[in-house]
Amino acid sequence: MRPILAAAALSLALGLPALPARADDIAESIRAALSAYEEGDLQYALEELATATQMIMALKTGALAAFLPAAPEGWTREINEDYGRGLAMFGGGTGAEARYDGRSDSFTLAIVADSPLVASFAAIFGNPAMLGQMGSVTRIGRHRVLDQGGQLVSLLGNRVLIQASGAAPEVMLPFIRGMDLDGLAAFNP
Repeated sequence: MRPILAAAALSLALGLPALPARADDIAESIRAALSAYEEGDLQYALEELATATQMIMALKTGALAAFLPAAPEGWTREINEDYGRGLAMFGGGTGAEARYDGRSDSFTLAIVADSPLVASFAAIFGNPAMLGQMGSVTRIGRHRVLDQGGQLVSLLGNRVLIQASGAAPEVMLPFIRGMDLDGLAAFNP
């Protein structure tokens, strides 16, 4: 078991130079976990690995939040910093959410990646006949956006889900059109 932990720590550490400034904290936590493991302190090793995992997930969340569109003139955008933490209750994944407020409209736009919840949408979005029965479909490039009675849903790359709700579809759809959907489909920070 010891070589497996060492190999995992080494592989994580080798990928860290490309990460932002917090990479040193992540590397330090991984090294502390490995050291604790080698000393036989399994509990501390687990705690440090959990800390490193949380920091890496925060980096992924930040990278995903960068896909949320800026608020156009006359609108404000407030990013929900706690949104991604709630995904743990549903099996994990990475998520980002923002609330957009205009003069007379407001809505939320959420992005969820690599969650077991997202997998359930793959069968629907992979079957055009089924998708058409669930609501009206709008195409944005090669991507389909399903309007389910005012909630807009799109599945990108079979692993990234976009949901917009709270306003009329014609208000929310331009925000989705303004997103880098191809980039989200290939999301891999």
